[in-house]
Amino acid sequence: MKVTLLGPQRRPTLDTVAASLHLEGPIATVTAGWQERESADAALSERLGSRDVNLALYRRWLEVQDRDPEFAVALRQLQGVLDEVQDIYLLRLDHALQAVYAVQRRSGDDGVRLGELAEAVAAVRDLDAAHLCRIGDVRGEFNQAWQPRERPVVAEHCAAVARLLSDIAFLVVAGGHVGVLADALHLFNIAGSLRSPVIAWSAGAMALTDRIVLFHDRAPQGPGHPEVYGIGLGILRNIVPLPHARARLLLDDAPRMAVFARRFAPARCILLENGTRVDTDSDGTCPPGTRVLAEDGRVTSLESA
Repeated sequence: MKVTLLGPQRRPTLDTVAASLHLEGPIATVTAGWQERESADAALSERLGSRDVNLALYRRWLEVQDRDPEFAVALRQLQGVLDEVQDIYLLRLDHALQAVYAVQRRSGDDGVRLGELAEAVAAVRDLDAAHLCRIGDVRGEFNQAWQPRERPVVAEHCAAVARLLSDIAFLVVAGGHVGVLADALHLFNIAGSLRSPVIAWSAGAMALTDRIVLFHDRAPQGPGHPEVYGIGLGILRNIVPLPHARARLLLDDAPRMAVFARRFAPARCILLENGTRVDTDSDGTCPPGTRVLAEDGRVTSLESA
């Protein structure tokens, strides 16, 4: 599947990118990450030549909860379990990464230090992988118990969304709250119904991946640890999108960025800044010139094969 990742759309490039695809027909949009502002999409529609239809996934998600209160209670309980799992993971992650940074700063024999550093990073990678499996287990148990897509109201909306997706030129996925966005995309089976190219940015790009990674080195409360947050659609593999990279990451701190890149390798950590366009596919193949974090912590551009 062809996917085009864009930088933030505060200075929009969507109109020119969409036009460059030369695809005729209606366009579907997802703005569920905007939550209550989901329908405030007039500017987005104008950039798409007013030939778009909003899939209204957030509205559908709210309607599911209104019409199926028993399922709504189960969803809230699921979120409570996931929040607890995430909190415990973050507690363990803090200790594991503090150990990585302490080894990284340590003086002494480079051979010994680098070997120990590799093992410390490997421990973080193992923790991330175990956490992702735990999230998958929790969601799998929930789905087994509740069979969401067999519940009448969910099935109704899934069928309606599938009909809309069957006739589109491409899908546009905007940003916003990545958790809400990913939940809505999963619930209404977007991955199972989608056959067309996709344009996405910010949280929309993150939600397309098989592993959603949150990051913010410049938060008001101080630098936070990059964290594995959840399971995305899996439309994109081997990519960690980094929207607003310059504003959110300490890119000049090469040792810190080296840990980031090595932690998520072999996935490429791709910088999505203003004006960025990356044309890729399901395997995460990226064109020459794509800006990425190298494993030495530097920002570099991919070269031709």
